[in-house]
Amino acid sequence: MQDAEDVRRICLSLPDTTEKTAWSMPTFRVAGKMFATLPEEETSIAVRCPKDERDELVLAEPGKFWIADHEAGFAWVRVRLAALEDADELRDILADSWRQAAPARLLESYPELGIAAGG
Repeated sequence: MQDAEDVRRICLSLPDTTEKTAWSMPTFRVAGKMFATLPEEETSIAVRCPKDERDELVLAEPGKFWIADHEAGFAWVRVRLAALEDADELRDILADSWRQAAPARLLESYPELGIAAGG
């Protein structure tokens, strides 16, 4: 099962990522822009996700994804760490969120992170 240390290790392995405590929880930022948080006693993560895709994820896999009430108006989705298949799935989710927050200069410098796997 994936845990907070896996989240931290993967996030900090992504280019120009820093960890900062905000709202009494760990947050991860690329070039200063937040792309992941570890709320809920660190049993879940919140990541960036376009609203239309987020709604589809929640409908398709409600045991894995959900929308926190206070984030409903924003392009964020929650992910239950215990519901993830493996570290690769966690890395894919975090890298996708990183791509949404990363500036163009980083996406250009790291083309392997610039597009989704298989995309």
